[in-house]
Amino acid sequence: MRRRSRRGANNSESTGKIGQELPQNQPRPLVPSYLDESLPQVNAAGTGNQRQERPPVQQREQQHPAREQQRPAREQHRAEWNEPVGSGRLEVETQPESPSVLPEAQTEKAEKAPRGYVVLAIGLPGSGKTTWFRRRGVTPLSSDLLRNILFDDVEEQKFQGLVFSTLRSLLRARLIAKMPWNYVDATNLSVHERRQWIKMSKSFGFEVQAVFFDVPLEVCLERNRSRDRMVSEDVMRKMAEKLKAPAFEEGFSKITVVRVKRENA
Repeated sequence: MRRRSRRGANNSESTGKIGQELPQNQPRPLVPSYLDESLPQVNAAGTGNQRQERPPVQQREQQHPAREQQRPAREQHRAEWNEPVGSGRLEVETQPESPSVLPEAQTEKAEKAPRGYVVLAIGLPGSGKTTWFRRRGVTPLSSDLLRNILFDDVEEQKFQGLVFSTLRSLLRARLIAKMPWNYVDATNLSVHERRQWIKMSKSFGFEVQAVFFDVPLEVCLERNRSRDRMVSEDVMRKMAEKLKAPAFEEGFSKITVVRVKRENA
């Protein structure tokens, strides 16, 4: 049985394996020296074969005192860039003293001007929506107008989904065309019915405003009886139970409330 050699294991990286011995005929790896006093100096001929001892630190400071004073400390060194600040490629950000507090420029949201406005009318039949638009010379996107165009009957109620999907398509076309003001004349009674208009308008960068016709049910019923196209009283009362006043939490940037002027007021 051969006995294992007791030579010390060499952990040098030059062998490539930990614990492998260096061959006896292989010289020891060179260890570089980083002493400033033994740095080689290139002579005038550029051969670099001559070695010149550098003078001590105190002697160098005496030879070039101004240069040593102008040289900044290593820990105070700051990088230099050729790009000007704010050029788009180089930006300088000042950190706050407290890392948990963001700078004011980051906390404030940049307010962008809206591309336009979408105005939703909200109210029962007979509350005065159509009259309000007519007095202002506005031609709104109206569900009644679409019923007349599609079915030649304003009172047609069988295809409500088709009517309002077409109405939304018309508004979408106006938003794509970037029309500044867009009006929708419909009852828009519930939050659910208004949510689709608001979501689509905001996706195009438009602000949404509401015109709420806060008219008592009895006044709407009285006006409804004098109209050529009447809505049954039962339907009117069910619609009144469904009516919900608009709120800013829905996404409206402005809410206008229209009320009936009292005679004794």
